[in-house]
Amino acid sequence: MKKNSYMALSKLRRTKMHTLLLGKLIVAGLLISCSGKEDLKPLPVDPGTPVVVAGPPTDKGWSFETTPVWADEFTTNGLPDAAKWGYDLGGSGWGNNELQNYTNSMNNASVNDGILTITARKENVGGNAYTSARLVTKGKGDFLYGRFEIKAKLPSGRGTWPAIWMLPTDFAYGSWPKSGEIDIMEHVGYDPTNVHITVHTDAYNGAIGTQKGDAKKIDDAFTAFHLYRVDWTPYAVRGYIDDQKIFEFVNDGKGYATWPFDKKFHLLLNLAVGGNWGGAQGVDETIFPKAMEVDYVRVYKMIEK
Repeated sequence: MKKNSYMALSKLRRTKMHTLLLGKLIVAGLLISCSGKEDLKPLPVDPGTPVVVAGPPTDKGWSFETTPVWADEFTTNGLPDAAKWGYDLGGSGWGNNELQNYTNSMNNASVNDGILTITARKENVGGNAYTSARLVTKGKGDFLYGRFEIKAKLPSGRGTWPAIWMLPTDFAYGSWPKSGEIDIMEHVGYDPTNVHITVHTDAYNGAIGTQKGDAKKIDDAFTAFHLYRVDWTPYAVRGYIDDQKIFEFVNDGKGYATWPFDKKFHLLLNLAVGGNWGGAQGVDETIFPKAMEVDYVRVYKMIEK
């Protein structure tokens, strides 16, 4: 009796253990079935999350189309073409203690015989002692990368400050200088033979004296037209005068503080009077009116690689 009882008890225990194990397997199977296969995959990456690329980009040797994607040859006399140019207006000093009031008057910006003339005049308008013009392509010509060519003749005289340059259209990284600036040509009258090409960023800018740029000596910048050019690619901003490279600023891959030049920019043409740089040695009031003349503006699209 004892042996038979022991065997019956052992059989009962084995049956309970098998039943318990089977129950656990069934529960596990139900859990897997309910959760679905998707839970076994890694979580998807948010497509809106920016991908951070470590290190500088590779120079792919980008070239440019030979036909301009945007241009103004200034073939129609009168005011500049309103389909291509707008105006910055006013006399607030423009962040540099400048002396002019920018207008949209033909007295300050006009086209005649294939030449755009931007003229600074000594006349009191809006409480400013001078008038001039600042033409912009914002909303009418906004570009990401490309070759930019402007053929121009510069004004002479102490106190003049002409510029051919570019600003970001949307200031995606913040106010100046965080979103960048590209100066294709900049000149101050008291330093007559040096013509500058410069960039400004959050890390490198004129406000803290760290801007990156270079200059070329041009003896006849006031009496002859010269070709001012920038080639802008994901790798570098390269500056040329009469097709001679005088400046290169390379993308170091460290982000917008050093390279904000991955957003759309637009062109500006202006002639300032005085200001922190242009007026550093005073303004000769006897020289006005003074003008910057522009033969053409051409923008060539970068060919993707």
